[in-house]
Amino acid sequence: MKKTVDIDPLDRKFTLKTLQSKGVRGKYFLRVVKGTNLVRLTPEVARLFPTEAAVNNALLSLAELSKSLPDLTKRPKRASHKRAAA
Repeated sequence: MKKTVDIDPLDRKFTLKTLQSKGVRGKYFLRVVKGTNLVRLTPEVARLFPTEAAVNNALLSLAELSKSLPDLTKRPKRASHKRAAA
């Protein structure tokens, strides 16, 4: 009876040199950023809002408040400057 040798196809693709080579910096950065909404809170803010629910409630109430206020971010319209006839 002959012994069959199972050759793993991955053994031929990966060598010690390829496994120790440096990776590509930022290869998956855009994919990760696109799929996440994580933000880092400063320690002061984290003390004020210790849980995820507290942060969400505060942001939702701020959004509701901003809907009831006049739009403060728009610039007022200026009168057009017309030249006087010479």
